[in-house]
Amino acid sequence: MAVEAVVQGAKRKARRAGNSEWLDRAARVGFVARGVLYLTVAFLAVSIVRGRSGESADKQGAVRALADTSIGTFLMVVLVAGFVGLGLWQGAEAAWGKRQERDGKKRAAKRAGAAAKAVIYLVLAGTAASVLLGGAGGKGGGGEQKETTWTARVLDLPAGRLIVGLAGLAIVGAGGWLVARGVRRKFEKHLDTSSMSRPMCRAATTVGLLGHVARGVVAGLAGLLLVKAALDYDPQEAKGVDGTLRTIAEQPYGRLLLLLAAGGLAAFGLYSFVEARYRRL
Repeated sequence: MAVEAVVQGAKRKARRAGNSEWLDRAARVGFVARGVLYLTVAFLAVSIVRGRSGESADKQGAVRALADTSIGTFLMVVLVAGFVGLGLWQGAEAAWGKRQERDGKKRAAKRAGAAAKAVIYLVLAGTAASVLLGGAGGKGGGGEQKETTWTARVLDLPAGRLIVGLAGLAIVGAGGWLVARGVRRKFEKHLDTSSMSRPMCRAATTVGLLGHVARGVVAGLAGLLLVKAALDYDPQEAKGVDGTLRTIAEQPYGRLLLLLAAGGLAAFGLYSFVEARYRRL
């Protein structure tokens, strides 16, 4: 009984920590960090159109580009703090959250999604910390090479082509989910629209819709390229965000399409700022 009481007490303390004001504030800093990162990715995508692409147009490239600015150290500290905050918030959601969801299966799926997001945000925090400390993460390039290397390793496994193909289809599905979420404006349920002015509400809806659709389209294309890598047994076909954007640029009217994609990613960056202020936590 004493052990059970200790365990229950620890759970209550962890649950209170997950609902604490400091964690909410840390998460809001994280949304700001995410917004800065997506705006930088959009800028790097435009640089591809202009033929001046130095860093890769993905999150890792954006971190390195921000680190190279005159206030790079300050920005890295903000990114580390923000993404750690988002990671801890999503971790608390995975452990104790989603209690408003009555359907057990949906609740489990949402908690699993929160856990996956926690890992992604903590990895981004690690990348920014590595750049801040001058580690390997600060060296240019490598994003697309890593994508190709890991794909090649998996393809060499028994049933490797099936694994890579299924992973690609899963990414396509995630992209479709993001597009549907944007078009159906499902993101609005997480916003405190009652405290917004009418123009702010319209602006939030616009950037939220465009941002989610753009992210979904880019993710879907990346997934299709991964499926093609499995079908062709060619890891060079596998692309991350940067490679996907460059593939778009190589198509007919590719520059226009890439500018539209960059605009959508910038819109998601602006939507992240909206979440930093109006997200219900």
